[in-house]
Formats: sequence, structure tokens, C-alpha cells
Amino acid sequence: MQVYLNGSYVEHTEAKVSVGDRAFVFGDGIYEVIRVVNGRFIMEDEHMDRLDEGLAGLKIDLSKEQRDQVADIGRKLVSINGLENGQAKVYIQVTRGSAWPRTHTFPDSPVEPTVYLAAEPFTPHKKLHEEGVDAITVSDVRWSRCNLKTVNLLPNTLAKQQARDAGVNSAVMIRDGVITESPNANIFGVKDGVLRTYPASNYILSGITRQAVIAIAKEENIEVNLQPIGEHELYELDELFFTGTTTDIQPINRVNNRAIGPGKPGPVVQRIQTIYNAKLAGG
Repeated sequence: MQVYLNGSYVEHTEAKVSVGDRAFVFGDGIYEVIRVVNGRFIMEDEHMDRLDEGLAGLKIDLSKEQRDQVADIGRKLVSINGLENGQAKVYIQVTRGSAWPRTHTFPDSPVEPTVYLAAEPFTPHKKLHEEGVDAITVSDVRWSRCNLKTVNLLPNTLAKQQARDAGVNSAVMIRDGVITESPNANIFGVKDGVLRTYPASNYILSGITRQAVIAIAKEENIEVNLQPIGEHELYELDELFFTGTTTDIQPINRVNNRAIGPGKPGPVVQRIQTIYNAKLAGG
């Protein structure tokens, strides 16, 4: 599998970065994942806008020329890796670059950012979408700049592993008594036909699929309430579901072994799934 690293296309086993790279020593970088369907980049502009937001938030100086090449590099990787038919995903990572000595402040002398892209096949989790998944609640102990899609994912990894150890798919994260999101997806609840989700802020990553679901809801005259769901309201919901670039629209049947609504995918999430899947297919 060919990847792109700092101007070169190389086999992924041959791609190497310096031990002085600030992503390696500080997690000083941002990333994006774009879904690809039959060679078509899904919501490309939205993903690239969020990449820009992350670069600005971390004050990483990627030149306009480099920035403008990113999407085309992704398309070339899709082509040279034979991924133009079916589904794939493109991973984009930009770090501040390599600097020495290691210091907590930004390098005094400008360094070139490290730019890395990879493309790989992707198989949608169709069975999980149809049948739904189970989850547990965990404390949201992440930093308070969750709106930046950085490579600092240790709290997310620990939460996801905690869910795996509990024998369930994922986790519902709780901060200050309300549901924020999951380790790798946003969360929507449904009560009396109304969608509820945490408002865009520094405490969540406002996902591209989250934004698509809100747009679909408006098109379908489904009311959306951008108000956090209290932990005490969780088991009173009629439906609950995850949304994400590779998660798609994934119903949650049970949390902490307690049923949400009837304990199976409900009519609102199924309606949104149908419309979203049609958009993915180009409808």
C-alpha cells in the first residue's frame, strides 16, 4: 500500500518520520479522515474546512501551496492503490514538524510541517447499523479543546478500550452530568420525535456526519434541539445513536445493560439512515 509522506509516495512499510517529530514527542498535530465512495470524496469541503480550523487552532503554518495539494494527493493515493471502486477512507495528518532539542515551546527556527496521507479500503458496519449496538457510560476526562481534531487521543483510546473490556461496542461520555459524545463519534438522542444533541462547542468535535444529520433533519421537518442530554434523562429517551465518518448512523440499543426505548433501532434513526445512505450513494 502506497502512502504519501513529505512530498514522496512510498510503500507504507518504508515511510519514516524523525524521532524529533513533534507529533511523536508531544502529540503536536491534527488529522482528518475522509470517506470515499467509488472515487468520490464525501463532504470533502467540510473536512478540509475542519482541517484548516485545526491548523489555525494549533498555529501550524502549512503553506497555501501545500494545503491546496492535500485533497489531490488523497485522490492520487486512491487511484494508485486501486481503490476507485467500492468504499475507502483517506487519512490526513499534519504535524508541526521535526525539531531539536525537544522543548515545550514552538521551534524558534521555522521547521517544515510533516504531511502524511494514507488510503485504505473500508467496509461499512452494515450489521451494526441494522441491529444496533450496546454501550457503557464513562467519564469524559478529555481536555477542553475537543473541537480541535488533534492526534492526542489517549483518553479516547482508554474509553474505547474500557468499552471493549466490558464486551460492548463503545462508550457514552459524561461531563458535568450531561452526555457529550463517544470516543470516536457524536451522539444524538430522540424523545417524542425530537432530536437532541450537544451543541457545537469546545467540549465536542462537531462531526461532519453530525452536521449532515442536522441538515437531513431540517429537510425532513424533524425538530432538532441543540441542548445537552442529561445523564438522568438517558433511560427516558426513545432512541439513541452514534454518528461519524466511518461510524455512519449507528443505533444504540442498550447502555449499561439497560434498554434505550424498546432496545432496538427506532423509526427516527432508521429514517435518517435511509436518507444518509442515499446521499452516500450519490442520491
